[in-house]
Amino acid sequence: MATDDIATLVSRVAMRDQSAFSELYNKTSPKLFAVCMRILKNRTDAEEVLQEVFVRIWQRADRFVASETPAMGWLTSIARNRSIDAIRARKPVADEIDAVYDLADDDPDPEAQAVMKGEGRRIDLCMETLEDGRAQAVRSAYVEGLSYQELADQYAVPLNTMRTWLRRSLIKLRECMDR
Repeated sequence: MATDDIATLVSRVAMRDQSAFSELYNKTSPKLFAVCMRILKNRTDAEEVLQEVFVRIWQRADRFVASETPAMGWLTSIARNRSIDAIRARKPVADEIDAVYDLADDDPDPEAQAVMKGEGRRIDLCMETLEDGRAQAVRSAYVEGLSYQELADQYAVPLNTMRTWLRRSLIKLRECMDR
């Protein structure tokens, strides 16, 4: 789906158009779910966070400015931030097996695995187009949740340099993924 189409849907959601919200959900939820899964590594948690993401989109769609940021990037940042918030809010896992209530299989079904694997290959190929060290910095920031400051310290560069690296890397990745 084209970025302009997503931006149009977000604009319609800002006007409380429920059909646009439903369409936006149908078109973007697989990608946003994948973002949540990569960060949370738990299907149940990712599903819960995805629900929170769409509540947040409904509540804040009027704050989206299409001229400042791509719509999919805006949606992805909401999913990423909510996922990181969920990790921070987690309580320690119970030590006793008796305290564990849900032992269901959290692995994605075969179709979802195939889709995620295909998207993963595309992303990996695009990551290879980045300059040395940039791919790992992007992974650390957007998958592992490291802050810009932590990355700047790790790579021994100024904070604004790290922000520029990440922004340019994301632009290059988006261009590669759109091909």
